[in-house]
Amino acid sequence: MGRPSNTQQRKQEIVDALLRVMAVHGYEKASIQVIAKEAGLAPGLIHYHFKTKQDILLALINWIATSASDRLEKLNSMDKDPWHKLEAFINARLATGDTQMPEVVSAWVVIAGESLKQPEIKEIYQDLIGQQLTLLRQLLADVWDGKSSKNKEVIHLSATVMAAMEGAFQLSATAHDVMPKNYAAESILELIKNRVGL
Repeated sequence: MGRPSNTQQRKQEIVDALLRVMAVHGYEKASIQVIAKEAGLAPGLIHYHFKTKQDILLALINWIATSASDRLEKLNSMDKDPWHKLEAFINARLATGDTQMPEVVSAWVVIAGESLKQPEIKEIYQDLIGQQLTLLRQLLADVWDGKSSKNKEVIHLSATVMAAMEGAFQLSATAHDVMPKNYAAESILELIKNRVGL
């Protein structure tokens, strides 16, 4: 009996290598050769698992989205209180600590930039942002007395919170040294409390 296939493990190693390379050099400079070197693999092995660099990028986007969803699910499983669920949503994206991964934040900023250049990436990026907005609207409606997720104020506050989170990612990746530390999650939660009257 032969040894089991390591295809999934190898693919994840390649995706992880792209993540690390993108966090430092961006997507354009992340050639197959650079990704292979970072992964400790031959370039031919990269091509064996992924036809193009964009295929690796798509796998990375999927991994980031799945990881964020898993992190939120873990935080949400601890408490069913609506405010705590909203806090978990914000903290899963912005709080610092043991589970923070700055290279993921940097890669996400690069992915947002690539969405301006690549229609396929833009479609996926917009879909992911749309999913987050839908979830955020429901979480806000659950803590805001008398409001539904279709209420204009809820829709506008969710867009404001999403823009603040995406802006925090951008500044964390591009102006890390001049931004205050550990401000984003706490500040956004305060903004929400003030707006919904908690």
